[in-house]
This record gives sequence, C-alpha cells and structure tokens, in this order.
Amino acid sequence: MEYRNLGASGLRVPVLSFGTGTFGGQGPLFSAWGRSGADEARRLVDICLEAGVNLFDSADVYSNGASEEILGAAIRGRRDKVLISTKMSLPMGDGPLDAGSSRHRLIASVEAALQRLGTDYLDLLQLHAFDAFTPIEEVLLTLDTLVRAGKLRYVGVSNFAGWQLMKSLSIADRHGWPRHVAHQVYYSLLGRDYEWELMPLARDQGVGALVWSPLGWGRLTGKIRRGKPLPASSRLHATAQFGPPVDDERLYAIVDVLDTIAAETGRTVPQIAIAWLLARPTVSSVIIGARDEAQLRNNLGAVGWSLSAPQIARLDEVSAVMPPYPYYPYRIQEGFRRLNPPLV
Repeated sequence: MEYRNLGASGLRVPVLSFGTGTFGGQGPLFSAWGRSGADEARRLVDICLEAGVNLFDSADVYSNGASEEILGAAIRGRRDKVLISTKMSLPMGDGPLDAGSSRHRLIASVEAALQRLGTDYLDLLQLHAFDAFTPIEEVLLTLDTLVRAGKLRYVGVSNFAGWQLMKSLSIADRHGWPRHVAHQVYYSLLGRDYEWELMPLARDQGVGALVWSPLGWGRLTGKIRRGKPLPASSRLHATAQFGPPVDDERLYAIVDVLDTIAAETGRTVPQIAIAWLLARPTVSSVIIGARDEAQLRNNLGAVGWSLSAPQIARLDEVSAVMPPYPYYPYRIQEGFRRLNPPLV
C-alpha cells in the first residue's frame, strides 16, 4: 500500500481508504448501499488492515449513527492501528439544534460520535456541509477548542464550494486556528467538476482530496453497458435519484474505453477507474466501499500498478467536458491558458 501526506499536513494516509456507508443499512439510501452488521464489518476491516488500508471514513448520518457504532465495534482492541475519519453537520433530526455547525451542535455531535465509536479522539473530523447560518469564526473557534482538548487531531470539510473553503482557510490563518487539511469530494471519470476550481485551490492551499464515489455512484462497476438493461442487482434502482446526474451516452463512451483498457491490462473496470484517480493531482486517498469481501478485494486491486500515459490520455479524452464560465476560456483560449495552465 502506498501512503501519502493528507494535504500539507504531516498525517500519512493510505491511497485507498474504506468508507463505512455500507455498515448498518438503515433508511432508503443506506439500506441500498449495504447492510453489513458487526461480524461482516469486522471481517472487512480485517481485510483492509491486511492490505495496509488503515483509514476508515464514516459520518453521523450514515444509518443514523449505526455505521459509527458498527465501526467502533469492528476496531475494538486495535484503536492504535487505525485512523478514524467521520463527518457531521447534516441534519440528524427535525429540531432547530439537529443540524449545522454551531458551537452547540459541534460539541454535542463530537461527544456523541466518540461514544458511538468507542474512542476518546478522532483522527479527522470533516464538516459534512457548509452551514450558512453560523459564522465561520464560531465554527473554527469551536474546532480549535476541540483540537486543544485532544478530541480532534485534524479537521477538514466535505462538499464545500471554493469560496467557502477559501474563506474558512483565510479566517483560520488570521486567528491561528487549525486549517482544513482535507476536502472530501465527489470525483470520478463521470464527474470531473472538482478539477475546475477546487483542485487548483487544493494545490495552492495544501488541502488533500479524499475522493468519495470514485465509481460514479456505482455506474463504473463494469455491469452497466450500452444496449443492456440495468442489472436487477444494481443499487441504482433505489439510489440513482440521490446521486449526481449522468448523461447516458457519455457513460457508455467511458465504459467502452474502460473495457478496452481492461482487456489490455488484465484489470477490472473498477480497478482502472480508481487507478486513474490515483494519478490525479491533490488526491490523497480514494475512499472505496464494499458490500462484501469480493467487492472489497476487487477494489483493493487498484493499487500496485499504474496505467500507461497513453491509457490515461484516452480516459482523459473520453471523459472530458467543457467547464462552465468563468473556467472555459482557460481551457480553449491560448491567452488564458498561458496565464493559468490547467493542472491536468
């Protein structure tokens, strides 16, 4: 397993990390993702650790806290061998104090997560969404308080816009509070929006990307192909409405190239899609999920080898889309490109 620094921090993380959204199986979305209980979760954690994957990502909203509880049980007795990342800020109920990143909510949410996970500190806490109702100063001061109390080691965000992340970093620098070192983002061959603004920001500010849904919300598994119906076993029947929209023709074109490269390399479609991400700038770790041991072992096969430059170029070309204003001039007009060359 390869390890990289998480952004500009000193924390070394594996290039593949494990997402525990499949633990618990409560609710319409998470039950479609997976239903791993304590025994199966422990087995999946065992396989991860054997492969060198020691970063496990969760969130309080995953199965209404059950994911964290099951993860905590699965790592019991080996806390010193793992890194725990979790997220909070999204609504956990209908009450006025059940959502957001206020001082009241963050402190209570951290204490609740620690209890569910059976630990006294989190290696990484990420704000799951930007809270427009709470002053950023209040959020960052609270995170600083929790870091100083020893309950958090590092802080980050997830699904922030560029201005939201940059403003947070600037305020943190002004006051000497902990900077966000991670940004958990959607990024895949099907969804390259991360490259337009967030990737340059991450490169400039030292923020590492933790990539969620690297297989395009389950569409790059190798089971979806042109002219064939959606497999009955696909979770997309229940989850497509919750994920990023996708143009079907573009999906099929990408899968065609993935199939060709799979034949050339002897690798699977998911392994190639993940390997492409691991070669992108600012990516610290790609979060893989698995409903069972077979899926996990397949995803783990994305490391230990590399795509060739021509293969990467073919994937780049087939998955490319024209970015919106104000980004497209920097892709198509030479004067703009000379001033701001693209990172990829």
